[in-house]
Amino acid sequence: MQLKEGVFRCIMQLYDCLLTEVHERCKKGLGLAKYLNSSLAFFCYDLLSTIEPRQVFELVSLYLDKFSGVCQSVLHDCKLTFLQILCDHDLFVEMPGRDPSDRNYLSSILIQEIFLTWDHEDLSMRAKAARMLVVLLCKHEFDIRYQKLEDKLYIAQLYFPLVGQMLDEMPVFYNLGSSEKREVLITILQIIRNLDDTSLIKAWQQSIARTRLFFKLLEECLIHFEHRKPDDSMLMGSSSRSPLGDKPFPSKYSDRLSPAINHYLLEAARQEVGPQGTPENGYLWQRVNSQLSSPSQPYSLREALAQAQSSRIGASTLALRESLHPILRQKLELWEENLSAAVSLQVLEIIEKFSGAVASHTIATDYGKLDCITSIFMIVFSHNQPLAFWKALFPVFNSVFELHGATLMARENDRFLKQIAFHLLRLAVFRNVNVRKRAVIGLQILVRSSFSYFMQTSRLRVVLTITLSELMSEVQVTHMKSDGTLEESGEACRLRKSLEEMADESESFNIFEEFGLPEKPLVASNEQSPEHCCTWSEVKVLSDSLLLALDASLEHALLASVMTLDRYSAAESFYKLAMAFAPVPDLHIMWLLHLCDAHQEMQSWAEAAQCAVAVAGVVMQALVFRNDGVWSSDHVCALRKICPMVSGEISSEASAAEVEGYGASKLTVDSAVKYLQLANKLFSQAELHHFCASILELVIPVYKSRRAYGQLAKCHTMLTNIYESILEQESSPIPFADATYYRVGFYGEKFGKLNRKEYVYREARDVRLGDIMEKLSHIYESRLDGTTLHVIPDSRQVKADELQAEACYLQITAVDPVMEDEDLGSRRERIFSLSTGSVRARVFDRFLFDTPFTKNGKTQGGLEDQWKRRSVLQTEGSFPALVNRLEVMKSESLEFSPVENAIGMIETRTAALRNELEEPRSSEGDQLPRLQSLQRILQGSVAVQVNSGVLSVCTAFLSGEPATRLRSQELQQLIAALLEFMAVCKRAIRVHFRLIGDEDQEFHTQLVNGFQSLTAELSHYIPAILSEL
Repeated sequence: MQLKEGVFRCIMQLYDCLLTEVHERCKKGLGLAKYLNSSLAFFCYDLLSTIEPRQVFELVSLYLDKFSGVCQSVLHDCKLTFLQILCDHDLFVEMPGRDPSDRNYLSSILIQEIFLTWDHEDLSMRAKAARMLVVLLCKHEFDIRYQKLEDKLYIAQLYFPLVGQMLDEMPVFYNLGSSEKREVLITILQIIRNLDDTSLIKAWQQSIARTRLFFKLLEECLIHFEHRKPDDSMLMGSSSRSPLGDKPFPSKYSDRLSPAINHYLLEAARQEVGPQGTPENGYLWQRVNSQLSSPSQPYSLREALAQAQSSRIGASTLALRESLHPILRQKLELWEENLSAAVSLQVLEIIEKFSGAVASHTIATDYGKLDCITSIFMIVFSHNQPLAFWKALFPVFNSVFELHGATLMARENDRFLKQIAFHLLRLAVFRNVNVRKRAVIGLQILVRSSFSYFMQTSRLRVVLTITLSELMSEVQVTHMKSDGTLEESGEACRLRKSLEEMADESESFNIFEEFGLPEKPLVASNEQSPEHCCTWSEVKVLSDSLLLALDASLEHALLASVMTLDRYSAAESFYKLAMAFAPVPDLHIMWLLHLCDAHQEMQSWAEAAQCAVAVAGVVMQALVFRNDGVWSSDHVCALRKICPMVSGEISSEASAAEVEGYGASKLTVDSAVKYLQLANKLFSQAELHHFCASILELVIPVYKSRRAYGQLAKCHTMLTNIYESILEQESSPIPFADATYYRVGFYGEKFGKLNRKEYVYREARDVRLGDIMEKLSHIYESRLDGTTLHVIPDSRQVKADELQAEACYLQITAVDPVMEDEDLGSRRERIFSLSTGSVRARVFDRFLFDTPFTKNGKTQGGLEDQWKRRSVLQTEGSFPALVNRLEVMKSESLEFSPVENAIGMIETRTAALRNELEEPRSSEGDQLPRLQSLQRILQGSVAVQVNSGVLSVCTAFLSGEPATRLRSQELQQLIAALLEFMAVCKRAIRVHFRLIGDEDQEFHTQLVNGFQSLTAELSHYIPAILSEL
């Protein structure tokens, strides 16, 4: 009904007078003003049902003009009360605009005034405005008249300008309290929930900055509505990687529940929980006993919360919850979880729509990084989510990576990829098998995307290795047993199982089918050619690499208690960590330097130097790979001769490792020079001067390129000193040995992985067999928990099955290194100095030892019965290595008969004499052999008191029955060896006569007499010897 103009003017004048009265009385703080203000609001409320609404809008406009802007708190409270009453009208949604072309006038002024109130200095006004909006939207949501989709869309469009205003003035939102923020965010989600895609896309088309702010609001939704159960551990969402990890735990959003929010939660719970419960989340609801409903504890949760708040029991969140009956408390937990899931699912739905819009390039966003999508995913993964959300997430995650995988995995999104990889591995540790399976799916999606867009997975391998390293610092990988020892924890077991499932082809297909993903894992997009499809073998390589890192970290943690005692195991632990994290140069270098420090504490200088060389090798390869240095591949090959571990695999990985603070950008020429100089210093301490020379040859090109002549002069001075040291080692009468080597066999179940394995240990040159026996016995006696430890004293072959099962055994044998060109089949006795005519690069990977035995089972016998077994061991790598011991990978043995032993002994002495006679001694300035060395060998060969060795051979093999058992070939070889030995002795005595002075004439006479006596004795067995000599 349209009022006549005169009548309406009279009403307007009366209304204006009353408004003035309300305004003036409110300023004076009189309570009567509030009643008068409410009466005016109800007057307008009734008029809306009676007369033309646009005439009522004139009265409302007059009211707002009188109370315009941000008023005093009392005046503003009256204005909010007026609007609250007016907007509670049953036909509020259907109200027209003030002008025929406008939409709902009341909704527009409500939005304007509520947003204005959120910037009010009075906090209570902000809370009231937020509460008003929530109540109003709840009323619309459950109004039976507006349940059609078109009605909900119309309502959403009415309120959508509020979202636009919020985007224009984001500081207003950030200044709100946490309760008000939650209520504002829930209203925004409710508006967007019923909005059509066209309106959303139109909102995203305005500007990149505005689109980014829109998703900032969604991030706030995820943060403020996160649900954490009281027993949530670190792995259930409070990781330090979370953006809120360093902030105090936010208060529950149920601590100040308005009736509207209670009602909303109540309806949400009714929709989510069926009559027979939801077994998946563990709540099996039944009708609560009527006895629970009492004045002290009502059956309705809403009534219980209201009662607790009114009696001030709920002064804190904890007190509020503790005041509830356990069943009601459980209901509250469920409702909060349902609300959290609803919010997260709503955000996920928006992301899916946004992803589709991005694919069509119809909106304004940063297409280079897609930071709107990445920021939401990082928030989602870093916060705790209900299982219902994880179920819905991964199909969307899969879809987004199918559309935008190339952008999301590009270097510009390093931080995103690293965060997602970290949280997928974190989810792989969860106890809930459904969550762990979905984490495996997520990892496989990353693998497929990596291969689909980049044709390789090395970069993803780097990212996963980095994130696994960071996860290891947050996951408890060990657990203490009742006896005080450590064992693998459940978290580590679950992570291992997930990584194994990641490469399980059959299981993966079942999981994808079970969870309803649209296509099978690891299938490239249709645009890719078949040869570009990822294969399961590549996934297996990736999985094995991560498992290697996990095992190395676990082993290192298990050894924590014995690190100081068993330095060998500690060094191996650091070595395994360095190798496991080799794809990431920074981590590889970090563990190599830890290993270097450990070796220096043990005074294992050569091993420490190898670590420094390995670090320099990583840096040099990265520089050569990107052509950013003074070195070439030839220099890397030269370095590899010193440290064979410097391989060609690390260079490509290093170039792919530019991941948020990790990578080749930290690898510089100066850092390489620094570690080369460290290696030079350590090799010098180990007296391995030939390595020092090779290292300085690599440093010199750097100084040449920089024209650093002072440094070049120092290098050449050092080279001079190095070569002088090498000459000194060569000219020493005592052969130089840089180390001693021992073979150690482990036998016994208590040794664990060491059982029935053999290792070669490299020790300092002053360590004797008794020293290493004592050292290893001390180490393993303390680790075997009272188990008896025996040391096998000889080098015989051990039959492990015949040993006592409850005991442990160590077999320790001294071994000699084998030179590259050495004839291992030679029957001569090994004198190490014979194979080192000059100091060579002392790199050894083969070792041997001789074991005497007889056919009758005795270790020792007469010369005619004494056999010899020569065992040759091939180690896993070469010494000096990064560790003190290397596993024996292959073992071969040769057997020499008694006569071959005898011939070998004689040939050895002959070769020793010939070596002294023929080898030039350039360090002395002439070609004469050294007198002292020659005297020592001659005295051991022809002196009367020591010549029993040759005579005993003749007695054993050239007389009586033994001579008849020899084959003619063996007999001829033995006689030839004896004749050659005597001829060389005669020649050596003549040379000795030319070298000596008067002081050595008596000694020479003794040598001549000894030689003549020996010749006479041998003539009884070899008559031809007289004519030969």
